[in-house]
Amino acid sequence: MNAVIIAVLVMLALSLFRVHVVIALLLGALAGGLVAGFSILETIEIFTGGLGGKATVALSYALLGGFAVMISRTGLPKVVVDFAVKMVGKEGESRKKSLSKVLLILIILIISSFSQNVIPIHIAFIPILIPPLLQVLNELKVDRRAIATVITFGLKAPYILLPAGFGLIFHDIIRMNMEESGLVINMADIPTAMLLPTLGMLVGLIIAVFFTYKKERSYEKVQLENEVAATEEPVSRLAIIVSLIAIVAALVVQLETKSMILSALVGIVILLFSGKINIKKTEDYLTDGMKMMAFIGFVMITASGFAAVIRETGHVDLLVEQSVNIIGGNQAIAALLMLLVGLFITMGIGSSFSTIPIIATLFVPLSLAVGLSPIATIALIGTAGALGDAGSPASDSTLGPTAGLNADGQHNHIWDTCVPTFVHFNIPLIIFGWIAAMVF
Repeated sequence: MNAVIIAVLVMLALSLFRVHVVIALLLGALAGGLVAGFSILETIEIFTGGLGGKATVALSYALLGGFAVMISRTGLPKVVVDFAVKMVGKEGESRKKSLSKVLLILIILIISSFSQNVIPIHIAFIPILIPPLLQVLNELKVDRRAIATVITFGLKAPYILLPAGFGLIFHDIIRMNMEESGLVINMADIPTAMLLPTLGMLVGLIIAVFFTYKKERSYEKVQLENEVAATEEPVSRLAIIVSLIAIVAALVVQLETKSMILSALVGIVILLFSGKINIKKTEDYLTDGMKMMAFIGFVMITASGFAAVIRETGHVDLLVEQSVNIIGGNQAIAALLMLLVGLFITMGIGSSFSTIPIIATLFVPLSLAVGLSPIATIALIGTAGALGDAGSPASDSTLGPTAGLNADGQHNHIWDTCVPTFVHFNIPLIIFGWIAAMVF
């Protein structure tokens, strides 16, 4: 038996049965180590030795979570909600309802996309922005499945393509794990390699919004508990200006230093010394933000240990050799096989960031064996990592939209978020990712 296959299958099976992904990764690593002939203690030692590789990424997530919570306390998200409600209301009174729908969808798309690169707060904006807009969506009879696809697109496509914010983390994870697996690449090649897969997601988004979920859908008017009215409390103009300065400063530092840790720290310091954040509550804000992002960080650290065990087994080369014999050097079949493997793994893990360390270990040797170029290999690894994130019940790219859209209990997680995003994003990603591998 191949230790790599056993480890991945155990991890995937446990994940699909809703075992916590950290436990699933640990048990999968143990199974792989035992099949390879290691003792339990030897496997644990290898596993823990590989954990440090993602400590920097985990700290980045923790600080970004704190930054996001502090930004929310300045009132900036409230201003954005206010603006969206007023603009949609104005357009709805003087123009056709369809124009109001397009405007609202565009606002949500822009904010979702900015949450990954420009204002890297990830899913923190959803519980702040979406529930207050549900009443407007209901009045316009917008199908929330369309909004779910819009938010998921914004949570994924920007970081897949652009090397800023969470995109910088994602691209660096691809580079680092490919190098650890024996293929040195240039970070500048990653956006080029991911352009076609991202275009595939855009095609899926257009189909979902303008075709699949174009028809009106009625929802009951439900009063939300603890709902905050858009005009309940005035927001300090100076606080908004300070928060915008903090965001711009964090973005500039990130682009100049390529460090998410320093970037988030600069933003936090500006907010703290502005006088617009209650310093006595700083510890609570940072703790809340770190809790919000801790899951992602722990999964990534655990996945790094899982990948270390897989590499140490020595069965990767054996798997590659067996795969090459089956494929017969056919690049087209090899590319499709790798994408499908990435889909199943990510569906189980629920995180494209955490999938990269696992699939890079397998895909780099296989790509080299069948003669695929470095850029084609980047496209396959990046796309395979993204596959399954949309549509996975355990992914923050689906859990986030559901949390906002189901605030009134009228949006089903599986059928209204997971299924729509799986169909409209994973299928195009496979097609366009495969084309990218063949073109490059």
